[in-house]
This record gives sequence, structure tokens and C-alpha cells, in this order.
Amino acid sequence: MIQIRKSGILLHPTSLPGPYGIGDFGPSAYQFIDFLAEAGQTVWQILPLGPTGYGDSPYQCFSAFAGNPWLISPEKLREYGILEEDDFEGQPDFGDGPVDYGAVISWKRDLLGIAYQNFMESSSKELVSEFEGFRREMVGWLPDYSLFMALKEESGYQGWTEWNPKLVKREPAALEEARSRLADSVRRHEFIQFLFFKQWWKLRHYTNLKGIRIIGDMPIYAAHDSSDVWANREVFRINDEGETEVVAGVPPDYFSETGQLWGNPIYDWNHLRETGYGWWIERIRLALRLCDIVRLDHFLGFDAYWEVPAEEETAMNGRWVQGPAEMFFDTMRWVFGEDLPLIAENLGVVTEKAEALRRKYDLPGMAVFQFGFGEDEESSAFPPHKFEQNLVAYTGTHDNDTILSWWNSLPEDTGPKPYMEKYFYLGVEPFNWFAIRTLMASVADLTVFPLQDILGLGAEGRLNTPGKGQGNWTWRMKDSDLTDELASKLKELTEIYGRAPRVVDLSDSEK
Repeated sequence: MIQIRKSGILLHPTSLPGPYGIGDFGPSAYQFIDFLAEAGQTVWQILPLGPTGYGDSPYQCFSAFAGNPWLISPEKLREYGILEEDDFEGQPDFGDGPVDYGAVISWKRDLLGIAYQNFMESSSKELVSEFEGFRREMVGWLPDYSLFMALKEESGYQGWTEWNPKLVKREPAALEEARSRLADSVRRHEFIQFLFFKQWWKLRHYTNLKGIRIIGDMPIYAAHDSSDVWANREVFRINDEGETEVVAGVPPDYFSETGQLWGNPIYDWNHLRETGYGWWIERIRLALRLCDIVRLDHFLGFDAYWEVPAEEETAMNGRWVQGPAEMFFDTMRWVFGEDLPLIAENLGVVTEKAEALRRKYDLPGMAVFQFGFGEDEESSAFPPHKFEQNLVAYTGTHDNDTILSWWNSLPEDTGPKPYMEKYFYLGVEPFNWFAIRTLMASVADLTVFPLQDILGLGAEGRLNTPGKGQGNWTWRMKDSDLTDELASKLKELTEIYGRAPRVVDLSDSEK
């Protein structure tokens, strides 16, 4: 699927700089794309773009289809004529530090409400026509999502299982009454989604014009408190009251001695099979309209998933259950073609069966530098000299500490550090650049580096710590970080190791 050697950067849009407290699809996003092009990079990898819920995690969203309203650029709304200078009065001084989600959400929610009112009172026929076209196009998920969010607002953001029992059970009369009563709120949420997709599609088009492909990220599970579970409960193993008997997680691994108890509902894979995996097809179809390639998070779960009784407090007391495996991916090939534009996240627990499934469908796996080294070659899980071509190699992911902080935290005389010092023959270059250079030189078709590792940041640049409930997803880069010198150094390495964009000579074909 990747085939040609490439290199790219991992940076979620929330981490972009700007005056509105959080990265968005405005000017800084376009400047970042320009930097990628100048640095010879041909891939931009992001995290899930959905509307985040409790904890602000992009892996726990109110919808598997909708977009995150806080990524909408206020400056672009001025261009559409639905915000004016006066509408920004009272804007907080967010500064250029970490994201303060409470302050950002409070201000942006009000601002988007003003934009909606301005749109309703006076807007161009062109924008109105675009909006109505979007509503028709997204009819498969948008009405349920917008009603879900309107009801959530009305309830003071309670989980949907706490709503009126008639709404919990989606009784038709109750839904119709709510849709009528909350019509304006429903339409506002539809409009906000229209703005998100309008801005993202324009940014994606610009990115592709620069010769850069976007890798998106799809969590395998939907959040329990989501419009997906509320409106499609037959897809999930929940009862009429919305309660779960079993939930998703993973057993003890690198990140946690007690495993990770995600709490997401488990899919009813039998129902999905009987309905031709329709819900999943539509999910992937929309994801491929947002991105060029999609990383399937927790690929193992398609072969076998860890099922934990809902009353458990950790993920230790679970069991493995057979997943959909070949039947699922055969269906995806039938719909999306033989060459599936997917990357399999195969970190943590790796089984022979899951790896056989990945290889059967020729999906690139992943290798993370920080997971590759033990005390010697025999105890090293996946060092660079053992890489295969059909692979995406990372210095770290969104869940890892930065490469420099990780290196500095290793004991000097025990563990993997003495072996690694021999492996790399370390000199005067900072360790983050040794790691980047090593992966660039490997046979892996694609290398991707978190921007924090390119910048050589320490622990202050970490984006997420698994198992930590609060304080994640807040890191932001500075306007001054993307220098010409940095672009030049990255481009030089990209060219040295054969990962630069290829220039196609069309002169012969034009004659």
C-alpha cells in the first residue's frame, strides 16, 4: 500500500499554535503543511478528529462520524461572513501555552453559537445551499448525532442512560417530540458539523496539492456515551436500558501492570456479520473522505478481543474472544478494493494469528523505536535491523514519552542503555536525531516522527500518559518552532535515505 519510501510527521491539529487557545484549521495549519513540503515530508499523521468527551481524549468521542467543533477556525468564519470583529469582544487571552480545555470550550461554544445565529439571520445563498447539501449527504448519521448533542446539552451533559427512559429506549413518539422541541438546537449542531467538514476538506485538498498524504486514526471501539451507541444499539452488546455486561480493554502490557480497562461496549459481531458490516463500511467510507489512509487502532481486536465483566475495576480478569477476522476484511476488500488503504496498529500484545491476518491482507504494521531494545540483541523486541519493508516505523506514538525524555530516563549501567550505546556508536548528535536517522536508514517503507521528537523536547512535550485520567492532550507547539534550519536538516536526512518526494519526468510522454 505504501510501497515507495516516505517520511512524515505526527501532529494532531489541537497541537498547532494560534491565538484561540487550541490548534485549529486556520492559518497555522496551512503553515504547518508548507513546512512539511519544505522539509521533504510526504505524510501528515493525525489522531482521531471526533468530538471529544470526558477527559478530552480523541479516543473517546461523542461520535465515530462527527468532527470536533473546537478545531473549527474562527478566522475562517470571518471569511464566510458569519462572524465580525465585534463578535470577538471578550475573547480570553489564551496565550501560547498548553490547551486549557475548560476555557477554550466555553468560549468557542459561545462563538459558534453566534456564528450560527448570524447565519440564520443573514447569510449568502451559496453558503445556505452548501449547508443543505451537506445535510442531505450526511443523512445516515447527522440527524441522530445532532439530536443526541441537543439532548445532552438540555440534560446538563448527562450520559444518555440518565435521560428520560423513553428517550433512552428511543421510543418513536419521544424522539419526534424532542426533535420538534429542540429543532433550533439540532439545526445548530448540524451547522457546526457543516463548518467542520467544510474547513477540513479544504485543508485536506491543500495538503494533497502539496504532495502530502494524510494518515487518519480510527479507534476500534465507540465510546459508550456516544450517538453511535445510543442510536445503533443493535450493533453493540447492551440491553434496552443501555447497560453493558462486558466491556473492552487489554490485558497487562507495557503501559500498565493491571491492563487497560477502556470501558467501551463490545460489538455484537454476529449482528454485524448478518447485516454485511454496514455500520463499519459507512464508518470507513467517511474516514477515507477525511484522510488518505486510516490507521486501525488495536488491530488485534479484529482477530480476538479482550472482554472484561463490566463490574471489574481493572482489565486483569478478562478473557479472549474470537473476533470477525477474515470475514470482516474480505468484506472491506469487496467494498474498498483489493489494496486496502489501512495501517494495522499491532503494538502491545501481538499474536501469531493476528500477524497472519495482517499479512494476509497486506496491511502495514507498526514498529516503535522505544519498544525495540532490551539489554542485548536477543532481548530486543524489534530493533531497526529486524524491520520489514511493509512497516511504519515511529520514534514514539501519542502514548509514548518523547524519545529524548525516554533516553534520559534509562539507567546508565543496567538495562538496554549500554547495549544501545554500542548499537548506535553515539557521538555528539543529540539522541533524538540518532533515533530519527536510524529509522530513516531502515528498510521500513514509511517513517513517522512526532513533532516533539523532531524538536528535541523532553517530558514537557508528552501528549498522553495512558492510565492518567486528566491533563493529557494539552501540548501545543510554538509559532517559532518550525524554522528554516529545521526544515533543511529534515529534508537533508530525507534525501540521504531515499525518502524524498519523487519527481516524475513527463517530458517523454508529452512528446
